[in-house]
Amino acid sequence: MALSQASNLLEKVLGHGDNAITEQDVSNPSRNSERYGDPAGETMKALAWMGKNKVEMIETPKPRAFEDHDVILRVTGSTLCGSDLHLYHGVIVELQRGDILGHEFCGRVDSTGPAVKNLKEGDRVVASFQIACGECMYCKRKLSSQCERTNSNTIENVMYGSRTAGMFGYSHLTGGFAGGQAEYVRVPHGDVNLLKLPDDVPDEKGLYLSDVLATSWNCVVDTGVKDGDVVAIWGAGPIGQMCAEMSFTNGAKRVIMIDGGPAAWRLDFVKSKIPKVETLNFTDLPRGTTVTSRLKEMEHGGPDVALECVAGEYAKGWAHYFELLLGFETDTSEIVNEMITSVKNFGRCGITGVYAGFTNHFNIGSLMERGIRLIGNGQAPVHLYWESLLQMIREGKTDPLAMVTHRVRLEDMDEVYRIFDARADNMQKIFVETKFSDKRAEGTPELTTYK
Repeated sequence: MALSQASNLLEKVLGHGDNAITEQDVSNPSRNSERYGDPAGETMKALAWMGKNKVEMIETPKPRAFEDHDVILRVTGSTLCGSDLHLYHGVIVELQRGDILGHEFCGRVDSTGPAVKNLKEGDRVVASFQIACGECMYCKRKLSSQCERTNSNTIENVMYGSRTAGMFGYSHLTGGFAGGQAEYVRVPHGDVNLLKLPDDVPDEKGLYLSDVLATSWNCVVDTGVKDGDVVAIWGAGPIGQMCAEMSFTNGAKRVIMIDGGPAAWRLDFVKSKIPKVETLNFTDLPRGTTVTSRLKEMEHGGPDVALECVAGEYAKGWAHYFELLLGFETDTSEIVNEMITSVKNFGRCGITGVYAGFTNHFNIGSLMERGIRLIGNGQAPVHLYWESLLQMIREGKTDPLAMVTHRVRLEDMDEVYRIFDARADNMQKIFVETKFSDKRAEGTPELTTYK
C-alpha cells in the first residue's frame, strides 16, 4: 500500500508523458462524475480495490461515452485472473483506492461515440484486455499490447525503457482505466478493441478471447514450441492448462506440469482434462531432490522448452521471502532459475507470468554458458491472435470450457477473490454473470453463490 501511495505521488510530481490520445486515470467514473458519469444519473455495481488484500463491491456512476471513439458495454460476462491477484496483493504499483478492477470481459453494446461506425447497440462483443489505438507502429503490426498512444505513465517508461499499452483495470501504471468487473464498462477506441462474437459462440467461450487464450497461445508460439519438443510448464492454473493443450496442438511430444503446495490439486484437475500431461508435485519431492534433478530424471538432459505461468511474487525460500518483504526486490528469480537449469543446453525458456520490476540472484552464468534462450513473452498481443483463436473455438480445436469450474455472481466477487487467492473450492477459472447475462449455456457450470 505504501509503495503504491509513493509511486502515485511520484507520478504526480513527474507528470504524464504527452503521447496518449485517450484520457488517462479514468479508473472509476466517480473520479469526476460530471464528466465521466452517466448524465441521467444511472448507477452500477462494480468491484473496486480498497487496499492491500481488500476489494469491495461498490455503487458508482454508470460510465458515459465522453470521447468520440468510446463504446459503453453492458457487461454480460467477466472473470478473475491470476494477474488480478497481483493487484489484490498490492504488488503492482500505482493502484488507488476505488479503482475498478477486471481486464477480461464481454458484453453487448449499450451506446457509442459519434466516430464509431462498425458497431451498433446490441452487438455481442468481447474486449481485448489491452487498449490499442489501431494506428501506431505496433498497432499496424497487430502488436496491440505495446500500443504507443494509450498509456502516458512516466514511471513505467522509466522502469521499463518504454511503455506498454493502456490496460483495463490494471492500475495507473498502465493508464488508469476502469475495468470490467462491473455492470457497465467504457471501452476507449471501442471500434478497435472489440471483436464481434458470432451466435454459435456463447459468452461462456467467447469471453476468454479477452486474455487467457491469447496469452497461452502467445506463450507457446513465442517460445517456439515445435514438433517433438518436451515441454515443462511451471504453474497448473488456467494459463498453464491452456499452454499444455496448445503445446500438444503445436506438436509437443510430452508436456510435464509442475505445481505444488495449496495449488497441488490443480495438477490432478489438468490431468483429468488432458490425460497425456505428466505431473510433478514439488511439495512431494524427497529431501535432496529438486525440480531440476527430477526433470532430468524424467527426460535425458531435461525438457527442450520451459514455460513460466506463475509470476514473480511467490517466494519459495526464505532469502527471497525477506527480500520481497523488505523491498530489496520486486520479484523472485527462483522459478526462472529452475527453468534455466532444467532445460537442455540451448533450451528455450518463456516467461508469461507477471514480473513487475527487479530480481536478485539471477543465474546469468547458466544462461550464458549453456546457451539458454530466455524469452520475455510480454503482455500477449491479443489483436494478433483473437480472430484465429475464435475460429479454433468454432471448429472445436480448442475448448476454453475445459478450464471453467465455476459460475458466480458479480455481487459475490469480493468473497470470490478471497477464495481464489486461497486456491480453495477447486476454483480454476470462473465465469462472472451480471444482471445482463444471457441464460446459462448448455454444458457450462451451474451458478454457485457465496452470500
